[in-house]
Amino acid sequence: EEAAFGRGLLAAMAAGRRFRGPSHEVAAWTDPGFAELAGADPQSGVPELEARPLGAEQSNTSIRYGNRLVLKLFRKLEPGINPDLEIGRFLTRSTNFRHVPPVAGGLELRDGGRGREPVTLAVLQGFVANEGDAWSFTLDALGRYFERARTGWGRGDFGPAQVPARPLLELVEVAGGAHPPAELYERIGTYLPAVRLLGERTAELHIALASAPPDNPAFAPEPFSTLHQRSLYESMRTSASRTFQLLRQRLGDLAPEVRAMAAAVLAAQDMARERFALLLGPKVTATRIRTHGDYHLGQVLYTGRDFVILDFEGEPARPLSERRLKRSPLRDVAGMLRSFQYAAYARLFEESGSGIIPPPEAPIFESWALFWERWVSAAFLGAYLERTATASFVPAQRSELAILLDAYVLEKAIYELAYELNHRPGWVRIPLAGILQILGLAERAPAPEALRGPAPAPRPEGGPEGAGR
Repeated sequence: EEAAFGRGLLAAMAAGRRFRGPSHEVAAWTDPGFAELAGADPQSGVPELEARPLGAEQSNTSIRYGNRLVLKLFRKLEPGINPDLEIGRFLTRSTNFRHVPPVAGGLELRDGGRGREPVTLAVLQGFVANEGDAWSFTLDALGRYFERARTGWGRGDFGPAQVPARPLLELVEVAGGAHPPAELYERIGTYLPAVRLLGERTAELHIALASAPPDNPAFAPEPFSTLHQRSLYESMRTSASRTFQLLRQRLGDLAPEVRAMAAAVLAAQDMARERFALLLGPKVTATRIRTHGDYHLGQVLYTGRDFVILDFEGEPARPLSERRLKRSPLRDVAGMLRSFQYAAYARLFEESGSGIIPPPEAPIFESWALFWERWVSAAFLGAYLERTATASFVPAQRSELAILLDAYVLEKAIYELAYELNHRPGWVRIPLAGILQILGLAERAPAPEALRGPAPAPRPEGGPEGAGR
C-alpha cells in the first residue's frame, strides 16, 4: 500500500536506518531541523503523519506527510549529490534565506565502500503552505487584466496598446522604481508590486548562493574567464544553428500567419549570431555562482503574501555534472523573463480558444498581452537589479549587463522554439515573437487575424525549462 510505504520511509529516516544488500546499501538520514519540522515530541518521538502521494512529475514522485513534510523521490539517478539536496541543504544550513523549503532529511544509495559517489534517491523537505504556484497566480492576474482591457479600463477606452519598443534595460529606468507611473498600476494592478517582490526574492536567493566562503569549493563564487565566455558562445551558437535548421525544415508545416514570423526569424539568423558573438569581447567583470538552473513561474509557490522558491535539481535532461556548474545568475533571470511572455500568451490562447476573445479583437488583446509582458518584465528586472546593486555576480557596467542578459534571453527563446516545433506547433508563435522582440524586430511580426493556438494543458511536464509552465 502506498501510504504504508510512505510511512515506512519516514520512519526509516527518523531512525537513521540502513538497508544493506550484496554490494550496495540504502542509507536514510535526517538533518538537525527534522524534529521541529516533523512536529516531534522529545518523549513520544515522531508523530503519525498521514502519507499521501502527490503524483508523478517529469523527474520525481512526491509524498506529503500531513502539513509537515514532503518527500521527493528522484527517478533520474546518477552518481553524485542531486543539486536539489545540495543547494537546499546549503541554503538551510549556511544562510539566512528562508524562502525555500527547508531540508529535513533524505535517502541515498551507497556502493559499500568501493569509492564511488553516493546516489541521491530522495530529499525530505518542510511542507510549505501555499495558494498554488506563481504560474497559476499569474494566469489569474492576467484574466483580470484582460477583463479590464475588455471594458476599456473603466473609461470605454478599448483599442490597441502602445507596446514599448525600447530595450528592457531602458524600460527598467521607468518601471523599476518603487513608484511606477500611475498608468502602469492602473492597467496591471496589484500584480506589479507582487512581481517586484518576486524580483527581490530572486535577488536574495542569488545573494545567499553567492555567500559561500572560499573554503567551500562547491559554492564559492568564481570569476568569469575568457575561456568560459568562449565556451558559452560556442554552445549558444551551435544550439541556435541546429534550431534555425529545424525551423527551415518545418516552415511549410506552419500556419500562414506564423510562417511569416518564422521567415522573419530566419532572415535574422546573422543578427542572432552577432548577439552571441558579443560574448567574445573583453572579460566580463562579474562572478559565476551556483544558480537555480531551471527558473520559471512554475518553480515558485505563492503563499498569499510572499513567494517560496523550490525545485533546485536543474534541467533533468542535462547530466548531473552540468547541472552543478557555476553560471551567471542572469540565466535564471532570463528564464523568468521568458516565463512572463509564456504566461501572457497562455492566457491569451485560453480566452481565444474558449471564445471569450472574438477573432476580430484578437490582435488588440495580443497588443495588451505584450504591453503587460514588457512592463512586468521591467518591474521584475528593476527590483532584481536594485537588490543586487553591489553584488559581485552582476556586472557593474550596463554594457556588460546588457550583453549577458540579451544572450541568455535569446538562448532561452531559441531553446523554446526547438521544443515547440517538436512538441506544440500551436505555440511556436510565442518564441518566434520573443526572438523578434529581443532582436529589436518586433515590428516585423505580422499581426494575425486570430490566435489559433490551442488552449494550454495544465502546466504540461516536459515543456521548455524556464517557460511554458
